[in-house]
Parts: sequence; C-alpha cells; structure tokens
Amino acid sequence: MPLKPVAEMVKDALAQGYAVGYFESWNLESLQGVIDAAEATRSPVLIGFNGEFLSRPNRLAQERLAWYAALGQAAAQSSTVPCGLVFNECSRDDWVRQAVDAGFSQVMLDDPQAPPEDLVRRVAEVTAYAHDRGAASEAEVGELPFGRPQDARGGEMTSPDQAAEFVQRTGVDILGVSVGNVHVLTSGRRGLDIDRLAAIRQRVSVPFDLHGGTGIDSESLQRAIKLGVAKVSYGTYVKQRYLSAIAQALAGADEAANPHELLGMGEARDLLVAGRLAVRDAVLERIGLLGCCGRA
Repeated sequence: MPLKPVAEMVKDALAQGYAVGYFESWNLESLQGVIDAAEATRSPVLIGFNGEFLSRPNRLAQERLAWYAALGQAAAQSSTVPCGLVFNECSRDDWVRQAVDAGFSQVMLDDPQAPPEDLVRRVAEVTAYAHDRGAASEAEVGELPFGRPQDARGGEMTSPDQAAEFVQRTGVDILGVSVGNVHVLTSGRRGLDIDRLAAIRQRVSVPFDLHGGTGIDSESLQRAIKLGVAKVSYGTYVKQRYLSAIAQALAGADEAANPHELLGMGEARDLLVAGRLAVRDAVLERIGLLGCCGRA
C-alpha cells in the first residue's frame, strides 16, 4: 500500500473521533512488529524513527538517514494497512529538511532549549519547506517532564494562548501538547489535565499529539481523544518489552549454541524473532485504546 500522508491520516482520525498510534521503531524487527500488530487489528498506523537519537553527534557510528527512510517506505508499501512515516523529535533543522527530502511523510522540529521567537521562526521555515514537498509538520508547545528518577525534571504545561499563537504563526499540521503526559516514564501511569486540554481545544483547531503515550492512563487517554487528540506517540514501554524479550532469549544461550539459530534462522531460539514478537505484543496491548482498530 502506498505511503499515506500523515496530515490526511490524523485529520481523518480527528473527524471520526479516534487516534492513530505512532509506535517508534529503531531497527528492522521493531518495525516488523509494529506492522504485524497493525495488520492483525486492521489499524492505520504511523511508523518511524527518532530524529534526535539518529542525529546525535556522539553516536559511535554515523547514521545514514536515507537507509531509514527507504526501510520505512518499503515497509509501508508492502503493508496491507495504511502507514504514515514519521521523523520524530529532532532539534537539528538540517536533519529535518533531509528527512523531508528522503521521503518521510511527517517531520517534527523539537528544540525546547531554543528561545521562543527563534523556535517560531525555525518551525515556520521547516513547515513551509515540508509543505512545499508534500510532507506534514508537527511541533510542540510547552515541554513534557521526564519521568526517570535519574533525570526527572518538571517540564512546562501548554498554554492555550501560546498554543493558538504558535499554530497561527507557524502553520503546523499537528500540535504536540503537554497536559500531564510524561517522557520516559519507566513505571506506572498518570492522568492528564483534561480541563487544560479542553481549553487548548477551544483555541486551536489542528489535531493534537500526545507524546509520552507509555505513561498515560487509559481513562484519561480516551477522554483526550474526544477532545481532539488524533495521534498518540509511544516508545518507552515498547523498548522495555523488546529488551526484556532479548534478555530472556539470551539467558538460555551458551557459547556452544549454534549462532545461526540465535541470529537469522527465524525459529524459536532466534533473538530477532523474540524482539519482533515482543514489539508486536506490546503494540497489541495499547492499540485498542485508540479506537483505530478495524479502520484500515
């Protein structure tokens, strides 16, 4: 199935009262697992990769963005459900533009440390660049707190007035909001500030995205979808499940094991299969909460 425009997917979700899940991938088997789950539930889905991670200057080996774009496009084309391809959360404008040129159908410039006026200018420029080439643009107003005890910090809730001005000045297609959702919450779930979300909706008409989907409780999530959340982004819990499955699979291996059984043969002992199935099952656990199942 051809790659779908993300703006079209989230607008459809907004109009019909459901949300599309963005389940972040980082390699081939995680991407396979996401699409396995989407196909099993007949759900439109957003696939993609984290731009901040891929573009980090201290990576031990430089990444080639074109490879990730080609992988995502091939996955979407072979899928039996609609897929949009996301280049998520990147503070480097040059990488965001490269992602548009490489074929990602939605990009997100995200730089919480930038001065507000500078960020508005940069997001507006990136949005115009994306729109000229048929891609969607997302940005965030406010900042999500971080949930890991080692690097917990407070964040900043989204102001309805600032959100309205930001969308008007930048032209973004999707607005990420901070309403109690938390980045990298490694245990437990929390409720959202539904009153704040409702106040933002009164001022802003574009679809909303909730990053930090891992830590949002189910009741809050479903109330938020009714208020215009049309995209929910997940990463932390999916990677937790993947790592747990790989660790368990490795625990049963020893130096005498046939390495081909552990890597590449695709049978019961294969680590790659363990990771793929763990991601599939993790996505299946949450995708039903979004109301998107059966809409492909």
